[in-house]
Amino acid sequence: MTLYSIIPAFGDALSTVIAFVIALSIIVAIHEYGHYIVGRWSGIEADVFSIGFGPVLFSRIDSRGTRWQIAALPLGGYVKFRGDADAASSKDVQALQTTDPVELRKTMHGAPVGARMATVVAGPVFNFILSILIFFGVFMMQGVPSDPLTVGRLLPNPAPQGLQLGDEILGIEGASLPSFTDGVAFYGFLTDLPDKASLTYEVRRAGMEIQVQGPHPYPAHITQLAPQSAAYAIDMKVGDVITAVDGMAVFSFNQLKGHVENSNGKVLKLDVWRGGEQLQFSLTPRRVDEPGPDNTFATQWRIGIVGGEVFEPATQAPGIWQAFSASVKRTLRIIEGSLSGMYHMITGAISSCNLSGPIGIAQVSGAMASQGGQSFIIFIAVLSTAIGMLNLFPIPPLDGGQLLFFSYEAITGRPANESLVRFLMMAGLASILALMVFGVSNDLLCP
Repeated sequence: MTLYSIIPAFGDALSTVIAFVIALSIIVAIHEYGHYIVGRWSGIEADVFSIGFGPVLFSRIDSRGTRWQIAALPLGGYVKFRGDADAASSKDVQALQTTDPVELRKTMHGAPVGARMATVVAGPVFNFILSILIFFGVFMMQGVPSDPLTVGRLLPNPAPQGLQLGDEILGIEGASLPSFTDGVAFYGFLTDLPDKASLTYEVRRAGMEIQVQGPHPYPAHITQLAPQSAAYAIDMKVGDVITAVDGMAVFSFNQLKGHVENSNGKVLKLDVWRGGEQLQFSLTPRRVDEPGPDNTFATQWRIGIVGGEVFEPATQAPGIWQAFSASVKRTLRIIEGSLSGMYHMITGAISSCNLSGPIGIAQVSGAMASQGGQSFIIFIAVLSTAIGMLNLFPIPPLDGGQLLFFSYEAITGRPANESLVRFLMMAGLASILALMVFGVSNDLLCP
């Protein structure tokens, strides 16, 4: 092995690490800023705001006396409030012995319990806000397909193309096209179309209704690759069009899906069209646990590609409320799907290999970054939601564990027993470390 042979692999690994650090740093910064700013609004002063742990690389002190710093290990961050002994918010007994009630009120542990609860819950809430804002921005930039469905941009495809820019699609193969906004009806319509090399489109062009021939509207055209999937592993690309499986012609994504699902995991030989060049790949579908509409999971054979239409629809700007509500719904679906997945892993309904550790998350970061800025930004939104949700689990020293202690104090009127708190903090930390070790073992050992 020569030095030159390992440079590409090193470059890929370096890109993966950089993408992971960028994604995690953004999410941590927003999370910790939520704690900081709500704490400040609540009258709690912060001594340190840190992105990362360990040796400090850069720092400055603002006019309020808070040290803002970047540390060498970019695996998290923290806000050390006044009265905290460390990043885990343990009490600084000496600092809390002050007899000045004004100064005591500025500490985390001397503030009213409501202020402390608001400060702690703000971190996860800011994670959810980040996700919603990212999805909102994506929806506003992408727009929504115009109605009626109109050809905005023709995508490269090996099949003869009779459609033109600006064509309004009225129907296909004699059937009227459902509204694109009705996703269930629209994709059901596409699935029911015959799998042929050429279909008859009814279009309105320059004010006239005519018929033209074109390829299947939902071909086996790759618009996105799932990280750590069979297709990603063999270096298939976004834009590839799969034209045959084991020598049998494929005209639609639904056809391809049928071949993969019926493969029982055997090797498939794919003919692929890439920018006018014909290529061949061999890959083995992998078992994937997928959530269903009723929050159950089904195991399917998948190769890890996402399909798309043969053309990009022309779009129009959505209403602000439409984009905002869609962003909130998408964030809630991520939370719901994550909780459902964890429940089904605990009950044994799906494989525990669905739980990734830091290595797996880093690999996904790099894979999404390699597929373009928008994919990477959306990944940040998904990861931000997941981190916000996990931090609300009632496990010390997570935010949810702190909320548990503060809730006890709010109900009983007295703080939780210090010895019990220390024990639960150690037990919770041990549980988190064990879960991380389990995730890393999944990253290394799971197929």
